[in-house]
Amino acid sequence: MTSTEGFRFDTDPLSDPVLAPSAEAAPAAVCRGVGKTYRTATESVPALVDVTLAIPRAQVTVVVGPSGAGKSSLLRLLACIDSPDTGEVLLAGQRVDRLRSRARRRLRQRQVAYLFQRPGENLLPYLDAVAQIRLAAALRGAPVTDAEALALLDRLGLRDRADHLPEQLSGGEQQRLAVACGVVGDPALVVADEPTAELDTAAAERVLAAMEDLATAGVGFVLSSHDPRVMAIADGFVRLDHGRLVEA
Repeated sequence: MTSTEGFRFDTDPLSDPVLAPSAEAAPAAVCRGVGKTYRTATESVPALVDVTLAIPRAQVTVVVGPSGAGKSSLLRLLACIDSPDTGEVLLAGQRVDRLRSRARRRLRQRQVAYLFQRPGENLLPYLDAVAQIRLAAALRGAPVTDAEALALLDRLGLRDRADHLPEQLSGGEQQRLAVACGVVGDPALVVADEPTAELDTAAAERVLAAMEDLATAGVGFVLSSHDPRVMAIADGFVRLDHGRLVEA
């Protein structure tokens, strides 16, 4: 598996146990032979075709490709928001495609964070920064104390914003807080669709630095972006075109 191959496996990615203790043998997420088609009254549009890949833990993976390549469809599958029509998707070692909607929601709540493009959409308007983190941790089944939330804010340069509501934060600060909420409680995967699209250069660089730093703790980040700054922090790429994996 190499970055130039877009994390394409030469062999079956499920031939190794995905619940093994080492991060290398236990990717955050795996797709095998995944297909997804969207249907309208008049046509069927294939979004993903026979996609096989793995998203490693403790790394930043960037999904690239032209508009309509299937990037958002792949992110939705990895985030347990959608299910494939064919093939298998595993998250933290558990088959997602076999789950009913309620069980899929539980798995998503515990193992996935999804960050929207607009920073404010990732936060609750009536909670301060510490409360946002504590709520995210509690929903993930891994509650934290105020001191632990403050330590995470400090790591992201937000300690002096601990008692601020989202409307009192800049866009970059909101997105860094969203990243903090995404990683607290040790999920397998943080999924972000164009996370820097609404940010200026300085704010984007601080958000990306936060992601790069926090990935070292073991969470896998998978981002969709055309932003060269995002690509600069990538440990590997998934390249899509017309719903298929392509080589560089």
